[in-house]
Amino acid sequence: MVAEREAQLLKPQTYMNRSGAALAPFLDDPGFDPARDLLVLVDDVAIALGRFRLRGAGSSGGHNGLRSIEGTLRRQDYARLRIGVGPVPPDTGDLADFVLGEFTRDERAAVDTLLDPMAEAVEGWLTDGIELAMSRFNR
Repeated sequence: MVAEREAQLLKPQTYMNRSGAALAPFLDDPGFDPARDLLVLVDDVAIALGRFRLRGAGSSGGHNGLRSIEGTLRRQDYARLRIGVGPVPPDTGDLADFVLGEFTRDERAAVDTLLDPMAEAVEGWLTDGIELAMSRFNR
């Protein structure tokens, strides 16, 4: 239970581009509504390191994990918490190497400062819904 709502945490055990497979079993539940019941946490190179943003819907933005989720759900109206890992250094050859690489000590410290506010944002989404959570937590 989180914020007096039943919640499940899923961590796909697949490659990022197959993340949607973890959601396939939920599609058989007639009570499951991705617009209401799903919040996906995802890295985002378009957001500066040390920042995050809630979104209620939208495109994958080129993110392979979100593209897989959209392919499984056949819709884009589900909430996501986009966690900044950018910007991508100009000398980066392969984006996958960048996003899968280790954080430096300073980068890790920046991410660590987000943990409490992101947990509060998730609780806000659970208790108040995505619109109120976005107005409260998006800067």
